[in-house]
Amino acid sequence: MKPGPSRGSEPAAELRAVAKAFAGKAALAGLDLVLPRGAFLALLGPNGAGKTTALSLLLGLRIPDRGEALLLGGSPLDENVRRRIGATPQASAFPSGLTVREIVAFVAAHYPNPMPEGRLYESFGLGSLAARQVGGLSGGQQRRLGAALALLGNPEVVFLDEPSTGLDVEARHQLWDTMRSFHADGGTVLLTTHYLEEAEALAERIAVIHRGRLVAEGTRRDITSRIALRRVRFKAGAVPEIEPVARGTFEAGVVTLYTPDADLLVRRLVETRVAFSELEVLPAGLEEAFVSLTREEP
Repeated sequence: MKPGPSRGSEPAAELRAVAKAFAGKAALAGLDLVLPRGAFLALLGPNGAGKTTALSLLLGLRIPDRGEALLLGGSPLDENVRRRIGATPQASAFPSGLTVREIVAFVAAHYPNPMPEGRLYESFGLGSLAARQVGGLSGGQQRRLGAALALLGNPEVVFLDEPSTGLDVEARHQLWDTMRSFHADGGTVLLTTHYLEEAEALAERIAVIHRGRLVAEGTRRDITSRIALRRVRFKAGAVPEIEPVARGTFEAGVVTLYTPDADLLVRRLVETRVAFSELEVLPAGLEEAFVSLTREEP
């Protein structure tokens, strides 16, 4: 179990009415965000919404223009606080001439109780790469190394900024399993990702930001319940021309129709005598909720 206070104590990280601008353009506009102890929170938003800026403030890499950033109850600039966290930035710049083993040893020396090297290599599939120079690694392999270094110091809280970018399917699922284990052992995780399936697979809670403000926060069900669309899914030879439909897809013989009135759509589907099977009526998915929320004015 990870050390530190329980979920009932102060948050692991918090932004209070934070504003940040670059060259006069607002990146964050009074953002309030709370990461509870022991939570796995996915931070979602379109490009330019302020996700990476929010993480940089929580990590002490930038200072708010207005408002307050707190990390483990203290300042993100406090060295003792920073030793208790791990982070994977969107882009990592490793010395190309050093080997993976040398970089792991260098980073491990900064922590009082680092993860054993063998366990780290096994968790992230880095054993065969240990003797290789980082400059010779692929982009995906460097991303795996960056994720491994985030956990090397046995942190209480991990911040992952788009960790799956550049990873193949196998490496992505290996990363997911490792982060699930970290969370199950009491760790706290804040994840930014543009893969909605990643948020659905990992996160207990989801926060959506748009134009520098929080527009929704809660469980996946909380988020998807905020829009009125429903999914009507069935097998058929083609997409039928019926209403009311906001959007439709057809893939591998499966039709998915997004509608504001599922009952009416199903009645019209029967009335038109379209040949279909395996009919399902489901709530709208996270993708539809995300698109709806980020189209609205904050």
